Amino acid sequence: MDKWDVIIVGAGSAGLAAGIYTVRSGLKTLVLDEKLAGGEIADAPIIVNYPGFVEVSGRDLAEKMANHARKLGVNIHDLEAVTKLDLSSETKKVTTPVAEYEAKTVILATGSHYKEACVKGEKEFRGRGVSYCGVCDGPFFKGKKVLVMGGGNSACITSLYLSGIASQVLVSHRRNAFRAEESLVKDLKSKPNVNLLLDTELQEIKGDKKVQAVSLIDKAAGKLFEVSVDAVFVQIGEAPNSQLAVNSGVHVDERGYIKIDMHQRTNLQGVFSAGDVTNHPVKQVGTAVGQGITAALEAYAFIRQPYYRK
Repeated sequence: MDKWDVIIVGAGSAGLAAGIYTVRSGLKTLVLDEKLAGGEIADAPIIVNYPGFVEVSGRDLAEKMANHARKLGVNIHDLEAVTKLDLSSETKKVTTPVAEYEAKTVILATGSHYKEACVKGEKEFRGRGVSYCGVCDGPFFKGKKVLVMGGGNSACITSLYLSGIASQVLVSHRRNAFRAEESLVKDLKSKPNVNLLLDTELQEIKGDKKVQAVSLIDKAAGKLFEVSVDAVFVQIGEAPNSQLAVNSGVHVDERGYIKIDMHQRTNLQGVFSAGDVTNHPVKQVGTAVGQGITAALEAYAFIRQPYYRK
């Protein structure tokens, strides 16, 4: 059984930042992720609010973070999903399909997943016109007509990206105003092939073998109408990947986010959490990195008990 000082579950922004700081602190560190290192920021077409980068693609930023961590000596196991956590004793056990590991501390940075719209036809046409990632699937709809559902930053960024690919982009939002950053909304309104459908709610996704149309309701008028589209991009936020934590006794709030204190500590000794899986109110790359750093330094303090903690 491999033994480590710190095992970080999740190789997104928070997990990689934590790994950089634990290794620099002299801790033997393993990072595990069921996907490739970099996390969901790799799906972002463009990032314009991360300090130091006026404009950078999510994939490029994710690769820079992963390469930085690896160069410093962080052991990253891509495509190795954690299936079980035993966090009840002093020595933590982390199980994957290929091995069982032991660690003195664990940092949970499992991130989140895309929320579903929960409308008729969504599951049926997933992968056949229904998508949750503009960068991944947008190029398949070059010159086509698409609908983006949502009103936050992710919906606006995805819509801006798709406006350079699709012939027409419809953006439906169930409220009468976007909740995205003002600069993004301004950019969106300047695009001639983008049509904003406020106070409009998606009711059904229709088609034969693939998406062909959507039914929408104009909430102000109380009128149901249908629009022909080739794809639907659902961008309505995310939900935490916290089930493993719950199963191992980590406390979560009513929405499923891991409860942390200002030091990224959970209710279990030696177990920390960082990033979008936590109940921190701001879900951004910058805050995830900051939380990862804090969790790393707290893990170091927990193991080494430096003079300033005694």
